[in-house]
Amino acid sequence: MQWLNEPAKWAALENRLIATSNAGTDFWRKTHDGGIRDNGHFYFESVAGNFTVRVKQTAEYQSLYDQAGLMVRADERTWLKCGIEFMDGKHYASVVVTRDWSDWSVIPIEIPVSFWTQCERNDTTFTVSYSLDGIKYETIRQTFLTEQAALQVGMMLAAPKGNGFEVCFENFSLTT
Repeated sequence: MQWLNEPAKWAALENRLIATSNAGTDFWRKTHDGGIRDNGHFYFESVAGNFTVRVKQTAEYQSLYDQAGLMVRADERTWLKCGIEFMDGKHYASVVVTRDWSDWSVIPIEIPVSFWTQCERNDTTFTVSYSLDGIKYETIRQTFLTEQAALQVGMMLAAPKGNGFEVCFENFSLTT
């Protein structure tokens, strides 16, 4: 696996990735404020064709828009990120789909200690689900992203407004 925008502090240990986001990092394009940000942290591998990717994440989200989860990326203009995003003191299951312009969908949730995120690709359909126990998954979004066969797939974290926060990703799995 490799980094896009490697954070200053991280360690890969057996089935865990522990990383601390740098301050002022994000993935976002144009919508809402017109800005383009592509400096969030993304630890990925390349995969072609259909896949299922899943990860367990644990973090203490602190600042507005602190986020962690999964990312599927064709390039800087075409990507999907999903997981937890922290806003107004609450946790949200979040999905951002970007095809030149970012859109954002959220569902307020109360997370226990950890949160599981899953994304499945079936041809051009991408289905995002989450779980609070790692067993039962709830679908939160189904979308078109791209027809491109080869994509980058992995774990993402960012701290757009805060000073950064630590995330523990566990049991990352990518099956084709």
